[in-house]
Amino acid sequence: MGWEAWLTLVVVMGCFAMMAFTWISPDIIMSAGLTLLLVTGVLLPGEALAGFSNQGMLTVAVLYVVVSGLTETGAVSWIVQNILGRPRNIRQAQARLMTPAAILSAFLNNTPVVAVFMPAVKVWARRNSLSLSRLLIPLSYASIAGGTCTLIGTSTNLVVNGLLVDQVGLPGLGIFDLAWIGLPIAVSVFLFVLMFSRRLLPDRKEPLEQGDGVREYTTEMMVEEDSPLDGVCIEAAGLRCLPGLYLAEIERDGAILPAVGPHEQLKANDRLIFVGAIESVVDLHSIHGMVPATNQVFKLEGARKERSFFEAVVSNTCPLVGKSVREGRFRTRYNAVIIALARNGERVHGKIGDMILRAGDTLLLEARPNFIAQQGRSRDFLLVSEVGGFHPPNHKGAPVALAITIGMVAVAATGLLSMLEAALVAAGLMIVSGCTSGQVARQAPDWQVLVVIATSFGVGAALQKSGAAGVLADGIIGLAGGSPWAALVLVFIATSLLTAIATNNVAAVLAFPIALSAAHHMNVDVMPFAITIMVAASASFATPMGYQTNLMVYNAGGYRFMDFVRIGLPLTLLVGFVTVGLVPLIWGF
Repeated sequence: MGWEAWLTLVVVMGCFAMMAFTWISPDIIMSAGLTLLLVTGVLLPGEALAGFSNQGMLTVAVLYVVVSGLTETGAVSWIVQNILGRPRNIRQAQARLMTPAAILSAFLNNTPVVAVFMPAVKVWARRNSLSLSRLLIPLSYASIAGGTCTLIGTSTNLVVNGLLVDQVGLPGLGIFDLAWIGLPIAVSVFLFVLMFSRRLLPDRKEPLEQGDGVREYTTEMMVEEDSPLDGVCIEAAGLRCLPGLYLAEIERDGAILPAVGPHEQLKANDRLIFVGAIESVVDLHSIHGMVPATNQVFKLEGARKERSFFEAVVSNTCPLVGKSVREGRFRTRYNAVIIALARNGERVHGKIGDMILRAGDTLLLEARPNFIAQQGRSRDFLLVSEVGGFHPPNHKGAPVALAITIGMVAVAATGLLSMLEAALVAAGLMIVSGCTSGQVARQAPDWQVLVVIATSFGVGAALQKSGAAGVLADGIIGLAGGSPWAALVLVFIATSLLTAIATNNVAAVLAFPIALSAAHHMNVDVMPFAITIMVAASASFATPMGYQTNLMVYNAGGYRFMDFVRIGLPLTLLVGFVTVGLVPLIWGF
């Protein structure tokens, strides 16, 4: 190997070590590694930056915009309620999540499957007090395993199938030929995650405000007429499991129902009084079929989707101190509506409109985005701040957002448009239809994820260009001697290693000619080697860089590099045993 290959290997190992043992952000580490390869001349600028124009990376970026349409319209809540349901424990939750993810990924690109499910899983985890870090890796792994079941399940299968046709002259595989090995792999991944994820996955729950001195808000919601919650019990509606929030009472036909049980059925026009943390109070507004009990929100200027949530602390010079919200005509004076109120940890009783304001009360407000500019320096409030960029969803747009997403998936699955083209059209439709705004669309992409994906392509190109990847794979295959079984094992190991440090398609392309040469020298059929490469290049569980969906969930789940190694390495070994054990029996040497 030349100095370029040695330097590339040092950079790759250095990046891996820093991600495994430091707290430095992975996008910074990968960018630094790519910069070093660029300035030392291992890569030309066009080669180093090619990942930023890569179709896969751009597809992920555009899908964030599509997903913002689902989030802004509350369609994510529909997915949570109708597909994921109400699990009793984390194992059941993983089963409910992994099953549809694997099935969809068998026929669709797994990137949009994970992109659509991620925001839904975040909401689902929060509503059911589940650990997000025990759900997102299983989501990624299920989508990867599902992709091995059909020829169109992943681009890697299509790449290797194309090599079989072009370089070997074989007729190619049918769409369901891979199911013979894909289904056992999917079942193995499914069972492994359910059995061992409690020990191997971290339990990092989303931090919520808890403990002494925390603001405890009182808010009032109402079940709409013709609401999907009408006739649904409280537990099934997901109103008992929001973290840091409890349902204090229900007002129905003028009567108060205190300490309601989980099986109490909701009815249209019920007024529900909740008490708890601000995050869950805000989350109530994303539940389809419930609206703020005060009709003042519908008297504000502009659509609800154009508003934001703010916190404001009432000062002792506020002219409304000592008056009720209704008497002080709060909405007319400030062009804002009080959604919830917190008072020094006390439980505030009664309807919000009847509450007497006191100095020091903290108000959760719904108002136009310019509220801070108008009231930020007002003597009426001690402090005004926006609540995490949240704003009320536009539930009326949910059917449109779901239709656009389903249409995108259908068009891409039938091959009428590429995944990138379908995603671009869907993103445009989301904006044009009002499902998301231009401002939200610009802020939607997770640039940290995109930078890691783009830079990983550059590092993979350096491995290929410098010859480091080829030398590593050649050496491993050379250890096989004359045994086809040993060669198959080493092909799987070599491809898995290449996938872990480069990308799945690069690994498949690099490993195929070496495996083809080994098959010819041993005078055996190349098909078992091709199938093994397909599986090994796709089934990359051990590192976040090994597969695009792993990178997508990396930051969202609050994972560290070693979290993937801890669960992904034994899972990769298991998949290797299943593959090497079954492929020769199914296709023969």
